[in-house]
Amino acid sequence: MGAAEPVVERESERREEEEEGNERKEEGGDVDKGEVLGVQEKVIDSSNFDVNNQFGGSHVAMMQRLNPTNPLRIVIGGSSRMPTPSPSQTSLPRSAPIRQTSLPRSAPIPQPSQTTLNSRRYTNKISLFLFVFHMVAAVGLVSFLIFKGIQGLIEASESFKRKERRILKFYLPQVETASLLSITLAFVWQKAVRQWPRIMVPFILWSSFILSLSAGILLICFQRASTDGVGVCLIAFAIGNGLYACWVTQRIGFCTEILIKSLEPVPKFGDLNQPTYWMLGVGFLWMSLWILAVIGAMNFYFTPLVITVLVLSLAWTAEVMRNIVNLTVSRVIALYYLRGMQSIPQNCFQRAFTQNLGSACLGSLFVPTIEALRVVVRGLNLLEGEDEFMFSCAHCCLNVMQSIFRYGNSWAFVQVATYGKGFVQASQDTWQLFVRQGMESIVDSDITSSICFLTGVCSGSICVIVVAAWTARVHQTFTATLSLLSFFIGYLMTRIAMAVPHACVSCYYVCYAENPSNILFDKTIQDHQRMMADRGVAAATPRVPRRFSAAEA
Repeated sequence: MGAAEPVVERESERREEEEEGNERKEEGGDVDKGEVLGVQEKVIDSSNFDVNNQFGGSHVAMMQRLNPTNPLRIVIGGSSRMPTPSPSQTSLPRSAPIRQTSLPRSAPIPQPSQTTLNSRRYTNKISLFLFVFHMVAAVGLVSFLIFKGIQGLIEASESFKRKERRILKFYLPQVETASLLSITLAFVWQKAVRQWPRIMVPFILWSSFILSLSAGILLICFQRASTDGVGVCLIAFAIGNGLYACWVTQRIGFCTEILIKSLEPVPKFGDLNQPTYWMLGVGFLWMSLWILAVIGAMNFYFTPLVITVLVLSLAWTAEVMRNIVNLTVSRVIALYYLRGMQSIPQNCFQRAFTQNLGSACLGSLFVPTIEALRVVVRGLNLLEGEDEFMFSCAHCCLNVMQSIFRYGNSWAFVQVATYGKGFVQASQDTWQLFVRQGMESIVDSDITSSICFLTGVCSGSICVIVVAAWTARVHQTFTATLSLLSFFIGYLMTRIAMAVPHACVSCYYVCYAENPSNILFDKTIQDHQRMMADRGVAAATPRVPRRFSAAEA
């Protein structure tokens, strides 16, 4: 009977606690899960204790494996709770000791990986290797051609020396003048765009038309076959430029608003233009050596082939320098938008010149091709009508452009500079951001890249007018060749300087697509999306045929 009395007392206590729990449920209150589990565990421990007393020490080993506390953790509302054991659980006789076991540890919750902003790996290493190899070969070729030119001045015959001196006299001054003039024009255009964007956007559109048309007419007036050919090309370009200016007139307002908003952070970074100074200085020095190599190539074997190789090499090098400036400005502005950081442009320039140089080299091959194809495809879209052949050509080009835009676009430089991604991966991720925010039509209809391109055309046309008028007075035979060289130099130098506003606009679009709720962005893009939806007219893009868009609508 002595052993049964504790059992009766514990059974009465259990009934009283169960009745109290039922009363709480009836009153509508929530029963603490920890208390219920504690009651259940108390009953189990008590019954096991009684059984052990009745049957002796045969079950002591089993009792030693029991834990006096509740081994279960109940997570309620994000916090872990553990019921406190009652005195009846812990006050057991010494004959049945309880082995204290460690509580099971909860597994750590894996945290989502965040893209680092300080990636140290080099991007697009194959492209970097190819560019470095190309630069070594280009330096070797330029040095060899300069050596051959000097050798011709010293050791060649008198007739050859006279030809060499004539080339130096009538080539070198004009080209050097074109280089200095293009650098001056580059800073003038950039400063004007930053100060008066509302005026400069339409001014550049129509100035490029007028200046290229004037340069073409001037070359035709010389009445030489070579100058006539170059002049006809410039006039044809001017006509296309005028049609394009008429076509994009309705986009000027939105483009100007985005340009104004994107240039607002620039005054916060006083030395943001320093990479541009460095690149233009290096470009001027390399251009001077390159001109000497071109002069040396004129007195060497396979002159057209050598000059073509030199022109392609200079174009790639200048594009890489432009994209280095683009990456530097993109990282500074993107970190300001995304993290509120005021980075040091010099550190960003060092990063662009080392870790991200491979992406700049790869993008320098992709982006000009993409921009050229965009112009061609949009022209075909305008010509496409009832003609099935033209429609088939336009549709084929649209499919090609869709693939190209997925794997390579100029907006990828923002994520390359910010997160250290490869160029192709950054292109895909950036375009997915645009698709997720419904910004494809807005991005495709942006004319900022066209404005920067036409700014280079303006500088090139001005250089053509100055150099052609000068050369026609001193040595008219070289007019066509020097006109092409001066246009090429003026265009490349100006594009390097215009990388600053272009990068600012790209950062505005990409950073907005990544975080539209950022307080640094206003409602400009949202209002434009709403306006396009209300009108039911989306901007024509090079990826979606208008005929299919109308059918889907």
